[in-house]
Amino acid sequence: MKTINYRELKRRVELDGTRKTTEHLTEAIETKQLKPEDFSFRDLAEALVPDGVEWVRAMDPCSGSAVLESEAVDSSAFLNVAGQIVHAKILESYNHQAFVASRLVSVIPSRLSRERIPGVGKINSAAMEVHEGMPYPNAGFGEEYVDTPETTKHGLIVPVTREAIFFDQTGLILRRAAEVGEILGADREKRILDTVLGITNSYSQNGTSYNTYYASSDSGPWVNKLTGNALEDWQNVDAAEQLFADMLDPNTQDPILLHSNTVLVMPGNRYTASRIFLNNEVTWTSGNGNGDHTVTMANPLSHYQILDSAFAYRRLLANNITAANAAKYWYIGDFRRAFAYLENWGMTVTRSSRFSEADFTQDILVRFKASERGTPAILDPRCVIACTG
Repeated sequence: MKTINYRELKRRVELDGTRKTTEHLTEAIETKQLKPEDFSFRDLAEALVPDGVEWVRAMDPCSGSAVLESEAVDSSAFLNVAGQIVHAKILESYNHQAFVASRLVSVIPSRLSRERIPGVGKINSAAMEVHEGMPYPNAGFGEEYVDTPETTKHGLIVPVTREAIFFDQTGLILRRAAEVGEILGADREKRILDTVLGITNSYSQNGTSYNTYYASSDSGPWVNKLTGNALEDWQNVDAAEQLFADMLDPNTQDPILLHSNTVLVMPGNRYTASRIFLNNEVTWTSGNGNGDHTVTMANPLSHYQILDSAFAYRRLLANNITAANAAKYWYIGDFRRAFAYLENWGMTVTRSSRFSEADFTQDILVRFKASERGTPAILDPRCVIACTG
């Protein structure tokens, strides 16, 4: 943990001005040169607020001093930097390494609560031949489309009381900020995973709703679910990849073009997946015991990224799948082509004004509101195969 020299910080405020000093601190926090834990909210207030020592001392519940905020006391610099500190802590927890779903799917910025994503309509390949002097045919849009679900807003508030500043409860404030980030991050993770795992079926193409995954026995419009295919060795991967080979683009009726590159497994299959996908070489023996032939070659599966998720396992259990069966689920394909998170705005932290009713009635000096709005969406379920044991 770095030690900030607040006496020097106060001198920089006197020499460079509050605005420049605040910008420097904000940049240091954003670039992670300084971490939230490096700060003391009380010392920061004393350094950035004019007559900051007296301002903080007036917050003492036993001081008997008037603690009314006055326009003559400019605490905006302190509140701005405090907001950056809280934002950094929320974002750190919101993007926790355990939340793998956000790394699985693509993010589509949107200004709409719902999106209708157009695709290319069916094109007659014979019509693409262009004779001399004739115009080129147009590839029409709008004949095919995917409707996304409506986005939803999620958020929580981190309050900072006068006592928290006076008693320098920086650690408590940061723990609250971390909890807010974890709660909002976990909520987003579970909503995305419910879509990826096929628990929530929100795929709508040309106005018709479909399930995300269909097995061959379901008589669905595609087959991207393989039952009885627990992950044990390369043959199970090959069986899943063969479904991609049989998958056709609904518009062109040609094989679907994708690059299967990611595997999502449950925690119980983490090391099995590592053995299958991460070994540099693979060896197998062919024959019936007489004159067996052993072949060693470079692992053709080494390009896969492996992700395991305890959250995914718990979501399957919450969907009434037994622990023994849930542990055998695994998914393979190009998740970014299959799924997206339609985002109106990402994790945003805003602060309340300096003069609020909460300040008077609850001694809450400032509140920081963390919010995000978005929804998981299915772009093309054919790009991922679900396998069960």
